[in-house]
Amino acid sequence: MPVFRSDSLLQAVRAQARPLGNEPPPELMDALAGRRLVLLGEASHGTHEFYALRAEITRALIVRHGCKAVVIEGDWPDAARINRWVRGLDGGSADDALAGFERFPTWMWRNTVVREFIVWLREYNQARPPWQRVGFYGMDLYSLFGSVREVLGYLDRADPEAARRARRRYACFDHFQQNLQAYGHAAGFGTGFSCEEAVVAQLTELLRHGPGSHDDGDPDELFHAQQNARLVRNAEQYYRCMFHGRASSWNQRDLHMVETLQALSAHLQERIGQPPRMAVWAHNSHLGDASATAMGEQGEWNVGELARKRWPGETFLLGFTTYDGSVRAASDWDEPAQVKRVRPGLPGSWEALFHEVGPQRFLLLPDAGLRAQLDEPLLERAIGVIYLPETERRSHYFNARLGAQFDGVIHIDTTRALESLPEHLHEVAEVEVPETYPAGV
Repeated sequence: MPVFRSDSLLQAVRAQARPLGNEPPPELMDALAGRRLVLLGEASHGTHEFYALRAEITRALIVRHGCKAVVIEGDWPDAARINRWVRGLDGGSADDALAGFERFPTWMWRNTVVREFIVWLREYNQARPPWQRVGFYGMDLYSLFGSVREVLGYLDRADPEAARRARRRYACFDHFQQNLQAYGHAAGFGTGFSCEEAVVAQLTELLRHGPGSHDDGDPDELFHAQQNARLVRNAEQYYRCMFHGRASSWNQRDLHMVETLQALSAHLQERIGQPPRMAVWAHNSHLGDASATAMGEQGEWNVGELARKRWPGETFLLGFTTYDGSVRAASDWDEPAQVKRVRPGLPGSWEALFHEVGPQRFLLLPDAGLRAQLDEPLLERAIGVIYLPETERRSHYFNARLGAQFDGVIHIDTTRALESLPEHLHEVAEVEVPETYPAGV
């Protein structure tokens, strides 16, 4: 691989960096116009500007380019509550719609930017017929028990006998007092006990012999039940392989995300008669192509890499970076979120390079020549729900070839912490694993 001097790389980036305002520039929207799947990343789960710009870009995709779905790094049943609200199927307030996000880290989706966006989306949808309304969906897999409840609730309404069969199958998890980490440890280490057969049987029944939809005004109801059953099947596999190493569980999680995108795309296409355009919100570590980073060297793949392979030529990967500022993050699992100072980007990192470019906020859509230069591996920072400045180099940096990792990058030199909504305390009977566990992103 050729080695580029940092000053020549800096000058090449400076020549193509375009100053960025608060609205998506025309050249970015032109680049996204022909893509069916637009993956919008973030360098942390707690930065206001990343969320705000993603929301602005998504509004433009919806209004100008007919985007039909917003898909987030959140769980299906939690996002389904928002989906019903923005499509006018449920009443109440935006805060009520966001109340499904109860587990750590609640600020990822219960924040002021997301609230403002879903209020806008509900208003946008009101004047449109049902199948022209834009939906809001989750693609993560941490809500096994929540999804079990959703499957059973649907079957109770639509087919009580099928509901009894489902209860017998899902009772398998009761052997571990519904503690998923305990289940994963036992099933993953060859005790001979596993719920795999039960959850596969339940998914198969719903997919092949789904009962007629119970009419509560939601034409997606059966699909939602099927997707929850799919989540339970994939989550069981995730927890079973959790103790076999990071790559195994990470790959299962991101594969589930892509399978969700694929199932949702097929469902919406059946309803609207054409392939839907979708905007995806998740961390850079999920949406940038893993094969261009140290993740790929460790045997990990991710949504960005798999999406490029499954939808070649139809996918755009947009990454976000920052040099310093503040971030909302915790110091450990289940600890309260704090507003923490983000240390300046380390020397030898993309963040440090972009700091030297000049504009405080810029968009980079590299041409072929610059993309080749951006294929030089440099450090890249990833802050998840936990931020540990004292061990930042080890905890939050990895090598990445930015030219292959993303199709475009937005850099905001100094950013501020995301503003979360007030906490809502709920009693939760099951021991659900926190969002993003154990990777943090």
